[in-house]
Amino acid sequence: MFHATAETLRTIAATPKHLGAEIGFIAILHTWGQNLQHHPHLHCVIPGGGNSADGERWVSCRPGFFLPVRVLSRLFRRLFLEQLQTAFDAGLLHFFNALEALQSPDAFARYLDPVRKVEWVVYAKPPFGGPQQVLEYLGRYTHRVAIANQRLIDCVDGKVRFHWKDYRHDSRQKVMCLDADEFIRRFLLHVLPSGFQRIRHYGFLANRCRADKLARCRQLLAAPPALAVKLPDAALDYRDRYERLTGKSLRDCPKCGQGHMICIETFLPGTQPRGPPGACS
Repeated sequence: MFHATAETLRTIAATPKHLGAEIGFIAILHTWGQNLQHHPHLHCVIPGGGNSADGERWVSCRPGFFLPVRVLSRLFRRLFLEQLQTAFDAGLLHFFNALEALQSPDAFARYLDPVRKVEWVVYAKPPFGGPQQVLEYLGRYTHRVAIANQRLIDCVDGKVRFHWKDYRHDSRQKVMCLDADEFIRRFLLHVLPSGFQRIRHYGFLANRCRADKLARCRQLLAAPPALAVKLPDAALDYRDRYERLTGKSLRDCPKCGQGHMICIETFLPGTQPRGPPGACS
């Protein structure tokens, strides 16, 4: 998905009739929907323009319009299915239980035939505000887990209840009740493999060339040089760094907002915390 998305955006953006520029963007993997089912998709944050092919000018997109979503969706569909077929031919895809029959090349081809004929969805919109809003948006998605604590209602008699938003019915707020085992199964669907990079950078924002290319972008836009950001003291407690960056305290009780959490004891993995004075183990 990352590869097909990146190739789609860079190819269409480089086409002169659409933009004719090298763009840069950040792609963030999001795997869940409101009901915690598996729903992998990417959120991409893209500056509205890029460097010309010769690197001599900045090419801006039209106001309120970036790239044609119909063209993007069709190229993405073709690239994604081609790469999916390549992975299948290389033996990188494995199917189990009800999908085991798809191990057959003929069955796999028949399974993909219908999706080659439907329109795939690519959604593009301008940001709702300025740079600050974009940073807040990024912050919400970069380190979010599948469900926030405030959506959880209770766990009673082996069942978990939580709030969810039903986008198919006018974003109506509803309550879902799942067996604890099913809730845990859905949550674990979104735990990524160790070392997997769910945030990736492309184009002039790619790690290997970002400093030089961003400096060139600023030069072409006649923008002032980037301000040096003083990094927080490495010895500073992570809760203090978080409060300095966000203005929110991790020490305050999330329920009442007044009490404070205090570290009483730190103990090594595999050891038990000490009991109250005079208690027997």
